[in-house]
Amino acid sequence: MLKVIQYGVGPIGSAIVKLLVKKKSFQIVGAVDIDKAKVGKDLGQVAGLGRNLGVTVSDKPVKVFREAKADLVLLATSSFLPAIKAQLEQITRAKLDIVSTCEELAYPFKKYPKESRALDRLAKKYKTTMLGTGVNPGFLMDTLVLTSSGVCQEIESIIARRIQDASTRRIPFQQKIGAGLTPDEFNRNVATGKFGHIGLPESAAMIADKLGWRLKEIRQSIEPIIADSEVSSDYITVKQGQVRGLSQNASAISESGREVLKFEFQASLKPPEAFDQVVINGSPPVDLIIRGGVQGDLATAAVIANMIPKVASAKPGLLTMADLPIPSAVDAVT
Repeated sequence: MLKVIQYGVGPIGSAIVKLLVKKKSFQIVGAVDIDKAKVGKDLGQVAGLGRNLGVTVSDKPVKVFREAKADLVLLATSSFLPAIKAQLEQITRAKLDIVSTCEELAYPFKKYPKESRALDRLAKKYKTTMLGTGVNPGFLMDTLVLTSSGVCQEIESIIARRIQDASTRRIPFQQKIGAGLTPDEFNRNVATGKFGHIGLPESAAMIADKLGWRLKEIRQSIEPIIADSEVSSDYITVKQGQVRGLSQNASAISESGREVLKFEFQASLKPPEAFDQVVINGSPPVDLIIRGGVQGDLATAAVIANMIPKVASAKPGLLTMADLPIPSAVDAVT
């Protein structure tokens, strides 16, 4: 049984807790959050289990690391590497492995080369492992793509599509894709650089590096999807003319100027269809489609939980999903 600390008890952290308590392979021995409304309360109540787990949420991470006798920390606090860098360093110095939901940590070497090298050195110094992962980035538009390429002798180009119904997702996700905003509000949010889906450039860089492709650039665009009639979720009602989601594309351009990798990501309330797809133009060609798409919140919690044993037994350093054994379910029902 691996003993873990849940660091960050927001919607995704809570989903992870709800999954871990069902698994015989894990024991939650600590919890950290800075929200004063959660500090001092039992983790089971904060995570919405409706029962106590005997673990109190604390805002003193160092004390929790010292007293909990854990093997690993599950870090679910931010999508952006600069925001969690100090947390990663603090956890590593406590000699604890890390599995994080931070999208930019999934493959940070291109955007943050200096920081990545420093984190890798620190992890090796303290003989710990850190991994950023989730459903996407982490699986659908990178690990699944790389795995699918294993049957190909040659590859000309790759297209990865994720078209999802955001009405089934958590409220922060629906807000992140702009549901309910006016087009002008959407564009102002895009201009901040911290809006929309985070992780397409990271997924592109992972795929290109592992396939040996040298890229000239990675281009990205974000556009609103406008509602032509009223549509709603359990949290948001979008009127005609408002934004019901986003369309976010990315292209990886090779040094010769050719588009070798294209991502098409759409998330909106009640789209006409939902699916995940990997298309490899090569020999032999591959066209893999998951009809209905993968429910992102459930899948993110699953990927985090299922990678815990692989990280716990991995070599030290800042690793990616491409460095570890393929994901597989832990304690799957038989």
